[in-house]
Amino acid sequence: MKTEWTKIIIHVDMDAFFASVEQLHHPEWKGKPVIVGADPQKGQGRGVVSTASYEARQFGVHSAMPISKAYRLCPHGIYVTPHGELYSHYSKQIFQILHNFTPSIEVISIDEAFLDVTGTLHLHPSIEKLGQEIKNSIRQETGLTASLGIAPNKSVAKIASDYQKPDGLTIVPPPEVQNFLDPLSIRKLFGVGEKSYQVLHHLGINTVRELRSYPLHYMEDKFGEAGSHLYRMARGIDDRNVQVHEKIKSISHETTFNTDQTNRDVLKNTMLHLAAKVSQRLRKSGLKGKTVQLKIRFDNFTTFTRRKTLRDATNLTDEIYQIGEKMLGEFSSGDKAVRLIGIGVSHLIDEKGTQISLWDIQNEKKLTLEKVTDQLREKFGKSAIIHANTISFRKQ
Repeated sequence: MKTEWTKIIIHVDMDAFFASVEQLHHPEWKGKPVIVGADPQKGQGRGVVSTASYEARQFGVHSAMPISKAYRLCPHGIYVTPHGELYSHYSKQIFQILHNFTPSIEVISIDEAFLDVTGTLHLHPSIEKLGQEIKNSIRQETGLTASLGIAPNKSVAKIASDYQKPDGLTIVPPPEVQNFLDPLSIRKLFGVGEKSYQVLHHLGINTVRELRSYPLHYMEDKFGEAGSHLYRMARGIDDRNVQVHEKIKSISHETTFNTDQTNRDVLKNTMLHLAAKVSQRLRKSGLKGKTVQLKIRFDNFTTFTRRKTLRDATNLTDEIYQIGEKMLGEFSSGDKAVRLIGIGVSHLIDEKGTQISLWDIQNEKKLTLEKVTDQLREKFGKSAIIHANTISFRKQ
């Protein structure tokens, strides 16, 4: 299948994101209709629905619907005012996870993105396993589900991500694009709004197959430039690239323990494992960082951070770990157990744009060894080479 693809685009779309976060924090709401938006005030409220859970959608409730109408359709629903900071926290986690798979990410919204994985597919056994790994990583690290569409371009990938919601994975190989599109409603095509749909429907055009039967000159005469766009969309033609709008500002990894930890050796070994992941991503992106940050969350959910800014930027595992270990020693946890630990690097610079310093010369062998290790991991898998200090940790 791989040889058929000239470009591999993934559209990641979180499932009923706001409502799913609320259900995650309120397990008693699982399986119940949750509507995030304004207070309905017993059907007299103003405002609109931000997100509705899939249970609420069964009653006809959907996003952008007036909250008063949502209440009439689903008066027994659980109505929640939005918690923006909470959603932003999970969004940052999700995009952090996606950056583990490719640096080429176009953020569409707080819960939606395009990924270009053309250059990183060789790190995975297959396109399907890559998609499953992304979904599994999001579920394991956040408790939320995402639907993915994988296709040769952005428009088809976006349609595919909606095809098997929720928790879906739809792959559309290049030879199957037309077969996939033809039976769909024209409403699914990028650029077809309500007004466009009404005009096309009036012409007897309801499916992509019917739209495709019209030649380019007819579409251009009827709709102008929009007609050319519709002509291309009906044939799955979309040359747009994934646009990376922002430079990476920081790279970090964190983990939540299954059992709250007081054992310092477990904490240190975990931190070493996280430092290795951070440093590998830095090197893969051609970056170094000058500030190392340690994050600790205790069993009472209080969270603390420490930062250390270095004289010289680094992307070496041992450098990052040693600084993190020193900061860990500054925490006085008392009787509190650790629920979460994380390490990150910020103030990033291009490693090619840095001057060679005495530090670089002294660590040249280490850097060369770590880059060789990165290559071996990419070729044989992430667990092919691990740090000796983490072996006992992994067996626990």
